[in-house]
Amino acid sequence: MENAVSNQNQQVEQHLKTYGSITSWEAFELYGITRLSARIYDLRRENEIMSKPMSTTNRFGNTVNYVKYVYMGAKYAEV
Repeated sequence: MENAVSNQNQQVEQHLKTYGSITSWEAFELYGITRLSARIYDLRRENEIMSKPMSTTNRFGNTVNYVKYVYMGAKYAEV
């Protein structure tokens, strides 16, 4: 199981570094990751990741809230 988590962390980290942000829908659709918040928790040990609250209207006309995780850079400068 450790490899699966490690690989998911790597996938999310690479996505953040490449595209700058990710939502739970993108994580599920692109990588099959259903617990993005757990992966973000792991990645925050070494990366600055901001949680940006978002809202939109769904197809039924209801307002729905979600979080967009935005990559802000590594916590520690590489030497």
